Amino acid sequence: MNKNPVVIIGAGPAGLAAGYELIKNKISPVILERSNSVGGISRTESYKGFHFDIGGHRFFSKNDAINRQWQEMLGPDFLQVKRLSRIYYQKKFFNYPLRPVNAFLNLGPIESFLILLSYCRASVSPQPEEISFEEWVINRFGERLYLTFFKTYTEKVWGIPCKEIRADWAAQRIKGLSLFVAVSNALFGGGQKAKSLVEQFYYPKLGPGMMWQRFKDRIIAGGGEVRFNSEVFSIRHENGTITAVEYSNGTKAEKINAENFISSTPISYLVKLLKPQPPAEVLESAEQLAYRAFIIVVLIVDRPELFPDQWLYVHSPRVQVGRIQNFKNWSRSMVPDQSKTSIGMEYFCNVNDRTWKMADKELVAMACREMEEMGFCQVSEVIDSFVVRQSHAYPVYDSTYKKNLLNIRNYLDNFNNLQTIGRSGMHRYNNMDHSMETGILAAKNCYGEHHDVWAVNEEKSYLEEDRPVKEIPVVPEKVLIRAFARIDKFAFAVALGTICGLLVSSATLWIISRGGDVLNSHLRLLAQYFIGYTVTVKGAFIAFGYSFFWGFLFGWFFAYLRNLFLAVYIFRIKRKVELMSLKDFFDNF
Repeated sequence: MNKNPVVIIGAGPAGLAAGYELIKNKISPVILERSNSVGGISRTESYKGFHFDIGGHRFFSKNDAINRQWQEMLGPDFLQVKRLSRIYYQKKFFNYPLRPVNAFLNLGPIESFLILLSYCRASVSPQPEEISFEEWVINRFGERLYLTFFKTYTEKVWGIPCKEIRADWAAQRIKGLSLFVAVSNALFGGGQKAKSLVEQFYYPKLGPGMMWQRFKDRIIAGGGEVRFNSEVFSIRHENGTITAVEYSNGTKAEKINAENFISSTPISYLVKLLKPQPPAEVLESAEQLAYRAFIIVVLIVDRPELFPDQWLYVHSPRVQVGRIQNFKNWSRSMVPDQSKTSIGMEYFCNVNDRTWKMADKELVAMACREMEEMGFCQVSEVIDSFVVRQSHAYPVYDSTYKKNLLNIRNYLDNFNNLQTIGRSGMHRYNNMDHSMETGILAAKNCYGEHHDVWAVNEEKSYLEEDRPVKEIPVVPEKVLIRAFARIDKFAFAVALGTICGLLVSSATLWIISRGGDVLNSHLRLLAQYFIGYTVTVKGAFIAFGYSFFWGFLFGWFFAYLRNLFLAVYIFRIKRKVELMSLKDFFDNF
């Protein structure tokens, strides 16, 4: 083992993935975790035998190496779960993504008509720029559908108007499938479809914390260390090199020297730990980077079942809850007594705002009241409760984040042995597999490889996709571009008219040269359609003119209709893909 260990700050998915990668390559890391458990926001909490997830974390990835790691860690304890999640609005359940018949039945004919009218208006006259999430949705689905299903929920989560959520974030969370992949699938069947839309996903038997506990055990078995309750209060540096971290374990302060340092702590907090301090403008940028916090109120309900979904999106502005988890439907092992149901009421807030400062009893009372108001259970049926607060849950992509993050990154680039990873460490809305990948690449950089950690989930399309379930033709993009290109109506009409004219005039001249009476008599019938036509040289030119005209007319209309139907077909595919891709937006909060 390396005598000078790598120090990793944070034992979330990114930090643990980095530690495990180092152990596999005979490098001993020391992981400093300020809490008493692993997993970060994707940990599992327990209360009286009830296990619950901090936010609900499905396991899926297009990265085969990470999929293999997950399977290797849990084996038979890695369950396949049949997915069901819906939108709860006006005491009705809406399929997600929205389906026309279901939406029509729930909304009624008048509201459905108004939504359709709004959609048509947006299609005919879209907003010229798509700077915000609001503009993105309105351009694709109309303002009324946006106001009904997306505005309230999104603003519950982020606490800012949708028009202030930048296009950078919308582009990252709402990743449409490639149009060419969609067309290939439509033509040939099978193929790949968005992973977030699959009917099944993987989930640890006792919640995601079970996965991170196995990672921790492997790291310790390999000679690494995971030190809990260890809060870093200083990161020392000299001449562009980090030399040591200082931390408190609750009883005394300790110091670790190392060759390399990897941090998954919030990047805005990281720069404040540096000694000597960064320039004032960097510290100011760190102050302005915002994170959204999260509170989950767990209710133990004296009912065996409440609803079949794993989670519900609550779009009603009448209640404050944003999402409801039903932990028994993730894994029945999460609930020790099958006559009871464990519900997680999720509230999004800011640290130190009114909701964050509410006492646990107040939060429980609000959650019980809202459950009753929505019609899921009576307050008297809630027999126990538990509250968890999570700060720095979601990095906020507001109007100033890009500039502030760039200032911080430019400063941190001056250090030759410091890397930032994970969702909080990069102020990037990564999924678990993305966060793990940043940790793995950072670890590889510690033993001589050269990877750009910041390229993860940026330069590639990371929308998770299933592998093909059957062999389908591989159609190069350039072939599809040619096949689905618009036909130039005038050029096609001229070409078809010329071909038709040449065919009829050539036939006339050929008959004249052969002197065929029977053919001659049949061809003379064209005179009924082509006025002045005879089987003569002059008639050949007359036939060319008529044939060119009708061929031109037919060719122009054919090209017009072909372009029209193709445009409608591609439009339908694009809208379907965009609607489906909105699922990824909601699923990964």
